[in-house]
Amino acid sequence: MSFFQNKHILVTGGAGFLGSFVTEKIRERGCKDIFVPRSKDYDLVEMEAVRRVYKDSKPHIVIHLAARVGGIGANRANPGKFFYDNLMMGVQMMEVGRQVGLEKFVAIGTVCAYPKFTPVPFKEEDLWNGYPEETNAPYGLAKKMLLVQAQAYRQQYGFNAIYLLPVNLYGPRDNFDLESSHVIPALIRKIIDAMGGKESVLKRMQYLNRPDKPNKPDRQNRPEKPDKPLVVWGTGKATREFLYVEDCAEAIVLATEKYNKPDPINIGAGFEISIKELVELIAKLTAFKGQIVWDASKPDGQPRRMLDTSKAEKEFGFKAKASLEEGLKKTIGWYLLTRETRLT
Repeated sequence: MSFFQNKHILVTGGAGFLGSFVTEKIRERGCKDIFVPRSKDYDLVEMEAVRRVYKDSKPHIVIHLAARVGGIGANRANPGKFFYDNLMMGVQMMEVGRQVGLEKFVAIGTVCAYPKFTPVPFKEEDLWNGYPEETNAPYGLAKKMLLVQAQAYRQQYGFNAIYLLPVNLYGPRDNFDLESSHVIPALIRKIIDAMGGKESVLKRMQYLNRPDKPNKPDRQNRPEKPDKPLVVWGTGKATREFLYVEDCAEAIVLATEKYNKPDPINIGAGFEISIKELVELIAKLTAFKGQIVWDASKPDGQPRRMLDTSKAEKEFGFKAKASLEEGLKKTIGWYLLTRETRLT
């Protein structure tokens, strides 16, 4: 019988980017009682709302995904809000869970919790060996406190809380708002805007994929307008690791089923790519031909990021499946298909 059958599961943030995939995977495993609170009904920063969501859902297990998140720009603009909201949501959700006798609490941390100059690949043992990168330190430290709380509650109360550390995510249903998005959705949207929008991109991609593409310009079918320049923050030298959202959802579900230890666990894809290489790959996949301009006055963020993912494979059998190129194709395709609907 499935681990999730006959259990009530509360997934905070379950209607969001990652949460929507997590709830789908739990449902596929036979769970019929998944409670997804909406922020308009439950402001989890407030203790009254936290108590009410537990009363209304009566969960056996909580998967806490709800968070205030964003890219470098959003973190720089909202350090206080990102710290307070994320800290209060997590601390109160776990405390009330302890009070009501919850079976298990799954806390989702962030790669931003790691020190700025962590040796690559990041190992879980390095988590406390320095201060996080300054632009996202308030967010990273707020989420890091969930690990402290989980370990303290396990020691004093025997409370089964686990802590997972996902790397940067991307995929369909991501946030493409340039004011708050992370690097991949921001780049995809900027490139498509620079190319003149959805119709121009589709026309370009169809032209380049034609098996009978003429050697000389085909004025009737070939896109004519030149692409606008693409301005990208930083120098392009920083490196990142990116995990496809469905892979991350699978890791969270596996950990919920099988992992019950106090030690934090990295969730990642196990590779590293520079921002410059990432931009060039997205440009290739969208057939972008414009100039790429690097704005070095803007921060790069943490110099390097890549996780050691061996513990996740050892403890609960997780290994990422989607390659970056495969995942980017799906993400770009989803954005092109849904662009008008979401931007109006």
